Amino acid sequence: MATKKPIGTITRGTTNPNRLRRIDRFIAALPLLRQTASPVVVDLGFGASPITAVELLSRLSKVNPNTHVVGIEIDRERVERGLAVATDNLHFTHGGFETPLPKELASQADLIRAFNVLRQYDEEEVAGAWAQMQARLSPSGLLIEGTCDEIGRLSSWVTLDKNSPLSFTVSLRLLGLDLPSKVAERLPKALIHHNIAGEKIHDFLKALDLAWQSNAGIGAFSPAQRWVSTCKQLALAGWPLIGDKKRWRLGEVTVEWSAVAPD
Repeated sequence: MATKKPIGTITRGTTNPNRLRRIDRFIAALPLLRQTASPVVVDLGFGASPITAVELLSRLSKVNPNTHVVGIEIDRERVERGLAVATDNLHFTHGGFETPLPKELASQADLIRAFNVLRQYDEEEVAGAWAQMQARLSPSGLLIEGTCDEIGRLSSWVTLDKNSPLSFTVSLRLLGLDLPSKVAERLPKALIHHNIAGEKIHDFLKALDLAWQSNAGIGAFSPAQRWVSTCKQLALAGWPLIGDKKRWRLGEVTVEWSAVAPD
């Protein structure tokens, strides 16, 4: 039988050590990791180097030693580089959005991380790619799709379950941050073209900037305290934030998807 062609196109493959630390930290805090006996986590489109998959396993193993990470790439040469560092808990395979998994693992993924993958696609292709990955999730599984800059100081992502988007997260390096809306250049493909007046994501980033500016005085104590006060102000203004001070202190804020979803 002929092997089916992977779904998707080859990315630039740009990656750097520690680039995805913010999203890894978010994933490591998810209850899913602790509640699943042997979670299967996919690093989809890991790039020219397998380093992001290696780092992901290292971080998640501290939460659950039985975690398996599967790096998936549409470029066979990249898969070969991954196989050179594979272990009993670190796997690599050839594929795309159809998310194939090694036969020795569960048939579905508990979590799929697709970072800096859809950036090169047209917005019209996002829903289809999401649906293909969502179909490969376990009943309680999650898909996290997003974008970050080359050194991981600006990150944002959408968290989805098997059926729909749940939330949108911004995670920033606070030291030296001028305005949080700097993340606009690294919004997920589903949102990046909607950062215009009259759209919800534009309203959210504008509110985030205003709250950050109005809490400038608190920055004398620390950027983290300023960010916590910024998030408190957003919550008081009625933005449906998810999470608490523990997440906020990391330069992170999560809001319900409905509050930023394109019209």
